[in-house]
Amino acid sequence: MASHRRPKQPSRSRVTALTAFAAAAVALSSQSAMAAPEKPNKDEVKAKVDALYGEAEQATEKFDGAKDRQDKLEKEIAQLQDQVARGQLELNDMRNTLGSMASAQYRTGGIDQSLTLLLSDDPQSYLDKASTFQQLSAKQIETIGRIQAKQRFLAQQRQEAAGKLADLDATRKELGEQKKAAQDKLAQAQAQLNSLTADERAQLSSQDASSSRASRSASGGGGAAKGSGRAGAALAAAASVEGATYHMGDTGPNSFDCSGLTQWAYAQAGVSISRTTYTQANEGTRIGRSELQPGDLVFFYGDLHHVGLYAGNGQVLHASHPAPNGGVKYEPMDDMPFQFGVRI
Repeated sequence: MASHRRPKQPSRSRVTALTAFAAAAVALSSQSAMAAPEKPNKDEVKAKVDALYGEAEQATEKFDGAKDRQDKLEKEIAQLQDQVARGQLELNDMRNTLGSMASAQYRTGGIDQSLTLLLSDDPQSYLDKASTFQQLSAKQIETIGRIQAKQRFLAQQRQEAAGKLADLDATRKELGEQKKAAQDKLAQAQAQLNSLTADERAQLSSQDASSSRASRSASGGGGAAKGSGRAGAALAAAASVEGATYHMGDTGPNSFDCSGLTQWAYAQAGVSISRTTYTQANEGTRIGRSELQPGDLVFFYGDLHHVGLYAGNGQVLHASHPAPNGGVKYEPMDDMPFQFGVRI
């Protein structure tokens, strides 16, 4: 008769070993399917860094615009507040004059009841009705009219100041957002550079320095002698700070961003231009590449977020970026998508 014994169960240690083997097989399969991408080479990193610097500069120009608006609003608000304070003093003098009239009237035979109300704690409701007071003197009526006009003008100024304060709050918020956006992009760019080896970073730095020297030589050593008038003076000023560092929002004399350099350079030539690339693009006459002369403003990228000074022979002198060998330097215009020039 056949045996019906139960088959022998695998031991606990055998089950554990089989489970571990299966898990390892799954893990190896997953790792094979999701293999880590190869580390980008230095040229790929440079391309990513350049793109991030471009995005940082877009935010920087918006930051510059917000900062410029903030500065103007603060000045306008201060002027309005000063005007309101002086207007309030004038209003108080008018009221004091009206009070003196009332005192004189009282000494000479009593004060009109309507004028008494005008000088009470709440005279405004009576000021609006002053033209109907038949017993007031012509001079009193004239003073009351001036008080009413001054009150209306002060109310308008206070309302204007309140509106500008609201604009200032919104501008400050935008300023913070754009500053953070630029700083984030710069931090990402630095992280990309940090992913390279020391030798790779040195190679990139050497390439940048060599390119800048070649560009400077191609421009004729600064192009200042070739420039004329205020454009030539602006180019000479920019050439005098070659090597200055790039820093978001700065307008010199030791560090600059791109539009900060062009604004500063033209200021040294006695010409005042606006703060950002977007507004500098409309400062003068737009010209094509074949018309460029040393010192003309040259704009790059479709959204015009970068500007420099034409240095001659197809070269630009500009505040480029904060990386090693960045800052104020010469570079071939062909390294960036040229849009147009502007003659100031």
